[in-house]
Amino acid sequence: MRANPPLLENLVDEKIQVQPAGVDLTLAKILRFKGAGAIDFSNRERVIPECKEVAFKNGWANLRKGAYKVIYNEIVRIPKDCIALAFPRSSLLRCGAFLHCAVWDPGYEGRSESLLVVSNERGIKLKKNARLVQLIFIKLSEKSSRVYRGKYFAENIV
Repeated sequence: MRANPPLLENLVDEKIQVQPAGVDLTLAKILRFKGAGAIDFSNRERVIPECKEVAFKNGWANLRKGAYKVIYNEIVRIPKDCIALAFPRSSLLRCGAFLHCAVWDPGYEGRSESLLVVSNERGIKLKKNARLVQLIFIKLSEKSSRVYRGKYFAENIV
């Protein structure tokens, strides 16, 4: 993590978050979907649905069964010779919830988000800054000539 620029910024506690095989990303915000999305081939008709923030009460969010968007505290920078993958922490799975994450492509920079699915009929409580996923970096055999060019970045969280 001593790359220049650093692979990650805004860690809550580096000593706790850095793991033998990766780095834990922590919960900044939870959003509930307000409408439907749309996906096409060219992205000309793509619609990312609006969301409403779920409030933390006394530092906790009580979530019912359903799908949510989560935004992480950490800012991620993927070098041109790496990709990153994230896997849910086993504690989250044992509580009846899981995360779906996409590939972090070479050149991606920003505050990431994932899909949280709560399957537990009784829901789940998540505390702000909870460690949700472990991000692992995979070094490519060479720098990619094609880098991330997406336009969706989670809003800046201060």
